[in-house]
Amino acid sequence: MALCKIRIYKTLANGLPRLSSHTGRSYATASPLVVPHESSEEHARAFRLYTKSHIATLFKRYAPSLDPMSYLAAAQVFPMRANNYVVEDLIDWSNVPADPMFQLVFPQPAMLSRYDLDSMISAVSQVGLSKVSLREKAEAIRATLNPHPAGQKEENVPVLHGQVVLGTQHKYRETILFFPTEGQFCHSFCTYCFRWAQFTSVGSEQQFQSKEVKHLKCYISQHPRVKDILFTGGDPLVMSSRTLRSYISPLLNDDDTRHLSTIRLGTKSLAYWPYRYSSDPDSKSLLHLFSEIVNSGKHITMQAHFSHPRELEHPATQNAIRLIKMTGAQIRCQGPLIRRINDDPSTWTRMWDLQTRLGAVPYYMFIERDTGAKDYFSVPLAAAYSIFSLAIAGVAGTARTARGPSMSASPGKVGIVGIEEIAGERVFALKFFQARNPAWTERLFFAKFDPKATWLDELKPAFGEREFFFEREYREISAKTGNRQGSSGQFFY
Repeated sequence: MALCKIRIYKTLANGLPRLSSHTGRSYATASPLVVPHESSEEHARAFRLYTKSHIATLFKRYAPSLDPMSYLAAAQVFPMRANNYVVEDLIDWSNVPADPMFQLVFPQPAMLSRYDLDSMISAVSQVGLSKVSLREKAEAIRATLNPHPAGQKEENVPVLHGQVVLGTQHKYRETILFFPTEGQFCHSFCTYCFRWAQFTSVGSEQQFQSKEVKHLKCYISQHPRVKDILFTGGDPLVMSSRTLRSYISPLLNDDDTRHLSTIRLGTKSLAYWPYRYSSDPDSKSLLHLFSEIVNSGKHITMQAHFSHPRELEHPATQNAIRLIKMTGAQIRCQGPLIRRINDDPSTWTRMWDLQTRLGAVPYYMFIERDTGAKDYFSVPLAAAYSIFSLAIAGVAGTARTARGPSMSASPGKVGIVGIEEIAGERVFALKFFQARNPAWTERLFFAKFDPKATWLDELKPAFGEREFFFEREYREISAKTGNRQGSSGQFFY
């Protein structure tokens, strides 16, 4: 039966039938369709891009009951980008606006405060208002939404020979992030994305980006404790394989970078455009690059972002996963816990089960960061811990590789590892999964239980302590990074 469905799917791949005005193929309730091993080819599917200018047309076709104006107003502030695969195959238009994939891709009116939404609707409706004036109004709202959380601009940017290393972040000692200029967009944008400022102010100082491969290699060569590099953005897999190769190849088979053991690619492409690996014009060249990395003696891992099981249940995604794994590359799966999209244990259990079944590794459940439309998407920490605990209890041991729920806060990745009553006080038990000072990961610490708290800065130390154990040293680190003495990843060698 599954093979029959896959053959039908392939027959239609070149020209999938248009969805009706109200319904579409939903993989949310269908049994997972695993692509047979002998089936490795797919017909090419042309990529079609949809932006905020297409909202009215898409709604008229698929969701005529929705008012496009309020969604267009939200999309003036938050980035909006989708494609035909997401629109035609992943969104269940019979269930909008509640459908998780619709919530994931289309900026929702309630992501803005009532005042800001009314203001933007008025601006969008105003005849003769210039694009510059509209952009300025949107920028004023964005500036109030903490566009660069966790000290990314102030505390993560490294310095080499007295100069800032552009397009690079070095928060943790062993890992650096690099933002290639050509990879500062995605096949589709997520409404919850904590890097939304990368896409709303293209070309401005809001963006991290660089083409300086020589500077990157020089920096790695002079920091022998660096073991991993994460190419991120945006999404590095929007780049051609030739461009991606130009960034990676200089780091292979070279004594200056022999201490670099892992190449990571942070990507949502498996969920939003799996044809990148199977039928795009340079998909074979891309897979060959993965094999070259493996053959060089370095490990390559895809940091694959999945937010909902539906993204994994599509046969094109399952085929792409198989092709990637054939190169020797690994796939580690991560995603944030998002209200209205995946805030129940069964969703995560299904997702982790399917990832494991497909040979991928469940890696992280993140807490929604303190940026953008956090109030719309965030889940209280107590609820997050309950969801994680129930979800992890529902999977086999092979799927219990996931860590979380984790806050990527300014001091580091802080995990909630328990809710306990100690000495008559109810507390959160917390632990650093990663930290600016690696020694912080050795300690357990406690915060007063707060059922409404959604982020680290809302928590208070337990047991009468004035501050958490790391706070004094963290202030010292912040002072040094603020004076451009380097990033925290450079301080602990």
